[in-house]
Amino acid sequence: MSKLDTLKKHLRQGQVYRRADLLPWSNAVDRHLGQLVKEGTLTKLAGGLYYYPKQTSFGAAPADDEKLVEAFLNDHRFLLTTPNAYNALGVGSTQLYNETVVYNHKRHGRFKLGKREYNFRIKPHFPATLSEAFLLVDLVNNVDRLAERQSSMLERVKKKVKSMDQQVLNRAVRDFGGARAKKFFNPLLARGTLTHAA
Repeated sequence: MSKLDTLKKHLRQGQVYRRADLLPWSNAVDRHLGQLVKEGTLTKLAGGLYYYPKQTSFGAAPADDEKLVEAFLNDHRFLLTTPNAYNALGVGSTQLYNETVVYNHKRHGRFKLGKREYNFRIKPHFPATLSEAFLLVDLVNNVDRLAERQSSMLERVKKKVKSMDQQVLNRAVRDFGGARAKKFFNPLLARGTLTHAA
């Protein structure tokens, strides 16, 4: 069995690989990667990042966002979101955005990985999963990036605050709110006790 065949044996469809991941199974990793891309086994997504496409009845499936971003960052600590998620809050956000935002600790900027572009933003704190409270705080953090009228949307956010769990929202503002969000929510929540919320 050739060294290239040995390397192929360790590849799994649907997985995203960093060049460094393949070093244990290849004695000439760059040459082997070049051969695998040329023959169509692997697709190059970015510098040092490769995908083994999973074949479906509709052709090759794109890489899973989570796997792709984890391999690119070499870190599992990130949160994928999109401004479209604000639309579920019922505060007047109705636009559809073709943007995937990645909150993370390592990279900042727009990166094209394969055929998709991701907006990486470094944040010191973000939750493991999206929640209504986080999205409401995140919307206020990013309201100037949205196409809707800020004033009318923020008025709806104020009304929304009254129907939410005050402790949960308090904690989300404290943990994830920027200066603008803290200034906005502070008078609305528990008579300004943000800094003392448990």
